[in-house]
Amino acid sequence: MTTLNSTQVHAFEFRASDADLDDLRARLKAARLPEAETVSFGTGRWEQGVPLADLVETVDYWHTEYDWRSFEERLGRVGQWRTTIDGVGIHFLHRRSARADATPLIMTHGWPGSCVEFVDIVDELADPRDAEAPAFHVVVPSLPGFGFSDKPSATGWGTEKIAAAWVELMHRLGYDRFLAHGGDWGGVITTILGGRFPAHVIGTHTTLAQPPPGMTTEPLTPNERRWTEDSENFRRHHCAYAKQQATRPQTIGYSLVDSPVGLLAWILDKFAEWTDTEDSPFETISRDTILDNVTLYWLTRTGASSARIYYESHNSLDPDLRVDVPAAITTYPHDIEKNPRPWAQHRFRQIVRWKAPESGGHFPSLEDPTYFVRDLQEGFAAVLSAAGIR
Repeated sequence: MTTLNSTQVHAFEFRASDADLDDLRARLKAARLPEAETVSFGTGRWEQGVPLADLVETVDYWHTEYDWRSFEERLGRVGQWRTTIDGVGIHFLHRRSARADATPLIMTHGWPGSCVEFVDIVDELADPRDAEAPAFHVVVPSLPGFGFSDKPSATGWGTEKIAAAWVELMHRLGYDRFLAHGGDWGGVITTILGGRFPAHVIGTHTTLAQPPPGMTTEPLTPNERRWTEDSENFRRHHCAYAKQQATRPQTIGYSLVDSPVGLLAWILDKFAEWTDTEDSPFETISRDTILDNVTLYWLTRTGASSARIYYESHNSLDPDLRVDVPAAITTYPHDIEKNPRPWAQHRFRQIVRWKAPESGGHFPSLEDPTYFVRDLQEGFAAVLSAAGIR
């Protein structure tokens, strides 16, 4: 992709070539698959990873029915842009609200997500049907190395640099004061935005409220202790993907860029494990939506470059960083990391809204977009009120 060596912001449009789509379908048709897993059917059938039957069904749908052009059209309706920051082209969605009282908002995705996480809720956030709900000028950047953003050609693009780039991006759009939301890596970046740039960040909303290290379970309730046990279990037994991407992103990257089936399995495994479902991620997220996300990774060849965010930033959040701006925090019961409020408030010094829903997982904007939008609106209403704006 071409980039401009200036502060210019320019419109962007992507249309995959027919040759690339034909190549994808040919690779899917010619895929070599392993034998079935050796665990029995039932609740434990995902224990060895994506079951063969589920993968075969999804690959067949991807090959014969899935429509990438539909997703391209949805992106185009929102509005896509690019700008170059520190030599790296940054892609972003930008939807200005028609409301005079709208507040700028930057929303940051994580891995293995993308702008797909937010594309279908941008309109409701910008121009809500409820006139009493806050409205936002919504900016959804693609992380460096993800989607239609450039792939950094040198090390250094960790979460701290990305947060600083987001401040510059918002400045170029005329937004010197703004709100920030994120989960997963987007949650880390949002925390850094709130902690490092209080002159620009009005307040934050996050689904990842990481505390400083060294927290003790002594003051916690039994339920809060279960949260910490769940999180520790995840770190001990379900983090092989993160260790691989933090230490050898290039090695796994060859498979992710060369094999669409390998890419699908690598990503689908996380959607299955991290969503609040009984058996399959397709219980709450449509097959088309997950394939929008996977196909975006495939067409942009970002399997390796996106993995490098782990190499750059794994366990790197400054232990002394504190967030003094107003913060709204929502922790979903099936998320991969759940930190209780007594821990979170050691870093987030002004928690103005704390929410623990009864359902939901790591991809709330995709699992239950209606609830997610309402939670975001209510959380930011509390943040704006605490900041004396609303």
